[in-house]
Amino acid sequence: MEKSLRAAGYVVETVRNGEEAWFRGDTEDYGAIVLDLGLPGMDGLAVLKRWRANGRSMPVLILTARGSWAERVDGIDAGADDYLPKPFRMEELLARLRSIVRRSAGHASPRIVAGDVELDERQMKVTLRGVPVALSPLEYRLIAFLLRHRGRVVSQQELEENVYGHGEDHESNALEVLVGRVRKKLGADLIETRRGFGYLVPETPP
Repeated sequence: MEKSLRAAGYVVETVRNGEEAWFRGDTEDYGAIVLDLGLPGMDGLAVLKRWRANGRSMPVLILTARGSWAERVDGIDAGADDYLPKPFRMEELLARLRSIVRRSAGHASPRIVAGDVELDERQMKVTLRGVPVALSPLEYRLIAFLLRHRGRVVSQQELEENVYGHGEDHESNALEVLVGRVRKKLGADLIETRRGFGYLVPETPP
């Protein structure tokens, strides 16, 4: 699953027990969480309830081998955004994950348009005036995150965590260089720099 998620353009962190899952989700900001109910130590439902009780609002997709409708209702009532019983195909998990990430950012469509730039999350493709643009995985993650949150200033720390991952080593100016590369490919005016605050793709790019 981790390999497939990385191939789909996500920065992925994994934990193997409920206590660590609760701690990470309670102290770090994640774009989405795939949560297995059958975790050792503290089961996934208890983890989810504690997150929601503490005001954590990140989208959560539950995975479980428990297939009864009553258990699904329990998961949704505990604050899950979606529910996927095992066995499942990775294509469905990715589609559901894209959906809850879009909804959490206020988008209904997998296509996001900003001026001459269009992002198609299903195909992981970015086009400029209808022409596909070749992007590296880092460049794609950067522009996809900014487009999902267009109209909002994204801090450098938040952007780094969603492009490189939590605690990943990179040069101090790596993000600035990456933004520069994306501007060259998609237009200098697409991404605005707000000094001291972060980066912004406006709702209506110039």
